[in-house]
Amino acid sequence: MSSWEKRGNYLIEVSQRCLKGHKTFDLCRSHLVQASQISKGTIYNHFTSEADLIVAVACADYRRWLTQAELDTQQYKDPYLRYIFHHCQRLYHILLEQSFVIARVIPNESILIQAGDYYRDRFDRVLKQYQQWNAQTLTEIGVVDGFNRNELLCDYLRGAMINSDDAQKHYNDAEMYYQFSYAMTQLMGHSHKRMPTIKVFVQWLADKQESKG
Repeated sequence: MSSWEKRGNYLIEVSQRCLKGHKTFDLCRSHLVQASQISKGTIYNHFTSEADLIVAVACADYRRWLTQAELDTQQYKDPYLRYIFHHCQRLYHILLEQSFVIARVIPNESILIQAGDYYRDRFDRVLKQYQQWNAQTLTEIGVVDGFNRNELLCDYLRGAMINSDDAQKHYNDAEMYYQFSYAMTQLMGHSHKRMPTIKVFVQWLADKQESKG
């Protein structure tokens, strides 16, 4: 990895820290000067527009989800459980870390048009990979005719992440993950599936606490 790429990754990490707990993407390139202790000229060289900064942060989030998806593919042989726990993990991370919900601003065609080719192309690639993983997992679960289940779930997940963040839901609430999973299961068209119980989510959360300790 080149020094330019390392510096860019560092600036994205600083951006993510600055955005913690925020409900709008109110971070500008100029804010990064003090937060990162890197010169304005260098920052503007990395992000030639405010749109570049937004899309760069989005790329980092999607790459994180893709990495998690790879881990979930290894851990869960059952595609239904893989899908459920993958998106529960996304929600858990947002609430635990108070991460900015990038779905508030991306995908957004007007922002992507304003971004430079470098970040727009990177985002297009990582978005496509993540969409393919979700679509493939749903196909493995079983296609149900009548609706575009992938699209329904995508819209639901976006809203659920934003609404849970707005409501300041607690990351350690097993009932919340159960309800979240119930909604996903219904939208899949697989209401006959044996869902993880609240007890399972209690244990899932306990395992996370133990691994952190």
